Amino acid sequence: MELVDIGFNLTSKSFRDDEADVIKRANLQGVKQFILTGSDIEASEAALALSKKYPGMYTTVGIHPHLAKNWNADTLKKIRDLAKHKNVVAIGEAGLDYNRNYSSPTQQKVAYQAQLELASELAMPIFLHERDAHDDFVKLLTQLRQAIPKIVVHCFTGSAKELERYLELDCHIGITGWICDERRGKHLHALVERIPENRLMIETDAPYLLPRDLPKNSKYPKPKGRRNEPAYLPHILQTVAKCRGASLEQTARQTTLNAKEFFSIP
Repeated sequence: MELVDIGFNLTSKSFRDDEADVIKRANLQGVKQFILTGSDIEASEAALALSKKYPGMYTTVGIHPHLAKNWNADTLKKIRDLAKHKNVVAIGEAGLDYNRNYSSPTQQKVAYQAQLELASELAMPIFLHERDAHDDFVKLLTQLRQAIPKIVVHCFTGSAKELERYLELDCHIGITGWICDERRGKHLHALVERIPENRLMIETDAPYLLPRDLPKNSKYPKPKGRRNEPAYLPHILQTVAKCRGASLEQTARQTTLNAKEFFSIP
């Protein structure tokens, strides 16, 4: 099985000492292509550099809602310039996150809307993040939906009603190891089968969201430091396939096809 991890934060400092080994372990598990995540200008530039260093890597460029307070007059120009590179396959990680409000809702909305407009202008896909901000998130997205070619709501953890709204807006849905968390992700077991097969993608969001239920006999046991990595993507795939009542092979084939088509990667 060949897999694509559509959400990999390789710019995290937790990967600096062993990034080559992390990628090798992922490759051995069938994870052959990666979409790195740009969370601000510095991280977007670093992700682009990493995508040039390793085969099978592509990246998004954008400003995460946590960092929206750093948005300024030059930010949009810098993202637009970065987006010209062939390894850049989407705008983002953009969106709204009212869970902790590291940036104010007003600051977040400014950065979110500007990135939606940029994706429209460049006719590029957009990689979105939403937490505890569904109403405002959808309101802004709906206004520009028809002008944006492709949208993925990554790391979906929401309700049935929220999922239905995203699907009505023709969004793709990214599922992470949250679905493997018996404390807070169990509701996703029933929801994941509602996602049309051509809208479903999988991701680790590494180094975050290590699957809680990794078996002790796993080829790569649960790390002491709880750092997630793309080698665990097959475990997420297994859970998704089981919840959907589909085979591993079918789920792997479809999610990989969806990722390749969504991000226009070979």
